[in-house]
Amino acid sequence: MFRSEKTLRGIENQYYRATYKSMGFTSDDLERPIIGIANSWTEGVPGHFNLRQVAQKVRDGINRAGGTAVEFGTIACCDGMAQGHDGMHFILPSRQIISDSIETFAQAQLLDAIVLLGSCDKIVPGMLMAAARLDIPCILLPGGPMEGGIVFDGRQSDQTSSAEALGMLSANKITEEEYKKLEDLSCPSCGSCSYLGTANTMCCLSEALGMTPPNGGMAPATSAERLRIAEETGIKIVELTRNKVTARKIITNESVRNAIKVCMAISGSTNAVMHLTAIAHEAELDINVLEEFDQLSRKTPQVAKINPSSQYNCVDFHRAGGVPRVMEALKEQIDLDEMTVTGKTVRENIENHVYAYPADPRVVKTAEDPFGFQGGVAVLRGNLAPDTGVTKPGAFDKSLYHFTGEAICFDSEEAAEEAILAGKIRDGHVVVIRYEGPKGGPGMREMFKAMKYLYGRGLALTTALITDGRFSGTNNGCFVGHISPEAAEGGPIAIVKDGDKIEIDVDNRSLNLLVSDEEIAARMEGWKRPEPKFKRGYLALYSKFAASGSEGGILKI
Repeated sequence: MFRSEKTLRGIENQYYRATYKSMGFTSDDLERPIIGIANSWTEGVPGHFNLRQVAQKVRDGINRAGGTAVEFGTIACCDGMAQGHDGMHFILPSRQIISDSIETFAQAQLLDAIVLLGSCDKIVPGMLMAAARLDIPCILLPGGPMEGGIVFDGRQSDQTSSAEALGMLSANKITEEEYKKLEDLSCPSCGSCSYLGTANTMCCLSEALGMTPPNGGMAPATSAERLRIAEETGIKIVELTRNKVTARKIITNESVRNAIKVCMAISGSTNAVMHLTAIAHEAELDINVLEEFDQLSRKTPQVAKINPSSQYNCVDFHRAGGVPRVMEALKEQIDLDEMTVTGKTVRENIENHVYAYPADPRVVKTAEDPFGFQGGVAVLRGNLAPDTGVTKPGAFDKSLYHFTGEAICFDSEEAAEEAILAGKIRDGHVVVIRYEGPKGGPGMREMFKAMKYLYGRGLALTTALITDGRFSGTNNGCFVGHISPEAAEGGPIAIVKDGDKIEIDVDNRSLNLLVSDEEIAARMEGWKRPEPKFKRGYLALYSKFAASGSEGGILKI
């Protein structure tokens, strides 16, 4: 029995059928499984601009397979457009709105299943959270990555190249003409950002979880392959519905562990730690995602290098074999018996996969000859991060794995950015940006521009940055984010002073303030909790109930 039969079958339910028929649905349509298409299409986000076309192909597949499509919308905000201003406060909280809105529509309409269409940073995890919460058949299909732009600074450019170039311009390293050229030539097509940021990381991890079809994460946005995968997705969701393969049969402890290993193997975004924690929470799993990241980072090889870890972008990664090639490389380490949305196991998907392009060891290597024998994401702890701090050693020079420097402190992202562009940061500084956590920010903003400005000014190899906020997946350089407890909750990052020595030790997984315990205790006694920055609207609600980054930034209600 399908869920929708409760309202669409029987003479007593004519009311509901009449409501659907007002929109042109037929009696035959209403006898089929009702498949939702949660479409986050918008003209404000390049990664979502092509989702109308993708949705039509999904609809074609649903109709071919004997289902009835019911399309509805949910919001999608662009991290890039929100960078560096108050809009970024809303980005992480929007994840909750997305998951809640999909849950609400699915339950109000008694949908039998959903195809989730989304590509970007908070939309993909928000949709996966909804799938885990609903536990009905679901497939997540992204819109695919954009192509790389004109070559700049040794690689194909993207929109973040403009931020790096602004730092270069402020340091008189490039001309204004070179800077302006990027505006028209760095983003040649729609699609999620061409590098392995949070958006493309989460698309890859959805594939690794089994919630996205093979190649569904990385096939380019403008490719015919993207549309073919979309139609096949429509066919598969009807098949999953008839076979009662629900989201929690796919999202399990083992599949989350597979996703963590793939994240390590590709040196994915540090934000994946928080998002996988939230997805596991919604699926009511007992896996400790943070501990798994900590343990698996020490023994999972890095087999892929994609910008910002190398010059190669996500389209290059797709042509090198993408997630299927990575999972094949890891087949001795991952759970091969997990179910996926293809209706087959991970093992069957790997064995049956046909690669369209030859292997490219510049982008994807084997587990026997990897880029590194440890994963590209690491969890640090210490007196400055009692609960956790997260870094991405796969994306910065090994000379920075042990860094001791002098603190220079800022209580907001904007203040730090102004200081960097004004030339106030020098070699040996550890830039401390605090009161940017889930509660204190609120919304745990990304320190994207600050890192890009440091790079542009030639300070990427001689400085570090730590924060209770987050970083963009495109950032490289020595950084530690997600520091918990956050400053607004009385975490030790709140009492760091200018001139204090800070030690970052990636190999020993530690982050410490080189000040005596007695001095730290005395400073904590004098600390006072600041007033909330927002006292009305959604951010007031979010800051009241938000959990720490180590708990996934979920709402604890």
